[in-house]
Amino acid sequence: MEILVFGAGSLGSLVGGLLARAHDVTLVGRDPHVAAVNGDGLRITGVESVDVRPAATTDATGASADLALVTVKAYDTEAAARTLATGDYDAVCSLQNGMGNEDVLAEAIDAPVLAGTATYGARLAGPGHVEWTGRGTITVGAWRPADDAATAERVAATFRSADLDAAATGDIRTRLWEKLAINAAINPVTALVRVENGALTEQPLAALARTAAVETAGVARAEGVALDDETARDAAETVAHETARNRSSMLRDVTRGRRTEIDAINGYVVDRAAATGTSAPINRTLATLVRGWEAGAGVRTPGHE
Repeated sequence: MEILVFGAGSLGSLVGGLLARAHDVTLVGRDPHVAAVNGDGLRITGVESVDVRPAATTDATGASADLALVTVKAYDTEAAARTLATGDYDAVCSLQNGMGNEDVLAEAIDAPVLAGTATYGARLAGPGHVEWTGRGTITVGAWRPADDAATAERVAATFRSADLDAAATGDIRTRLWEKLAINAAINPVTALVRVENGALTEQPLAALARTAAVETAGVARAEGVALDDETARDAAETVAHETARNRSSMLRDVTRGRRTEIDAINGYVVDRAAATGTSAPINRTLATLVRGWEAGAGVRTPGHE
């Protein structure tokens, strides 16, 4: 299968590199990473050592493939959608953090759109080199049209053919909200306090993270998604334990002085709480603090709350 991975950062490079063992993969990213991949291939180290030679480009305008995987930061989804809309794809699948990405893609692209979650751990160690920091799973489901189970299963089978642990589900919205609860609990707290994920397994941070997850579950239920408090809380605690030595993506962004995905994570929870008449004060506080850091660091887009 021809696969375009739009967003060759840590996750995109890892998933794209692993897929390249069995498929014709093109990574879309930035130099010097793209130049390194084109020159010497992609090196994967960590859980397993893999050397592959996917194609790589900085410009996907007018490209075509059987499948486009979107792995850019949430705030880059609109730009990615505009570029993908110039090409031709049998299906487009988001494997991004946060919520709302799939709607942006569906509005711009004339192809079936899938939503997905990925728990594989990855870190871009340098140009042409991605570190595989933890095994995980990939779950995909139909987004538009919502009943396109055949495409979801075909995409999951594509991952499995390259030895990735993947499955299709008919309840992708619940999976996305559960992942959102995990990210809402872990990302902003670790970024603000500058600690690894494991710090959230102990007080006083554990209680704060749990509350953010439970609030998110409450908003999900107001949106018609059956996510109970215990499931959201336990999922966040499990991930914090299993990734105790990891630094969250938001912590890495803050450390490097880059814009975060706060708007698509805690900010999304706050927006949907307001729309449904529910309350999410901890998520609001966390979002405000991270947005305040972004404004002070000069990386927040003017006009955004």
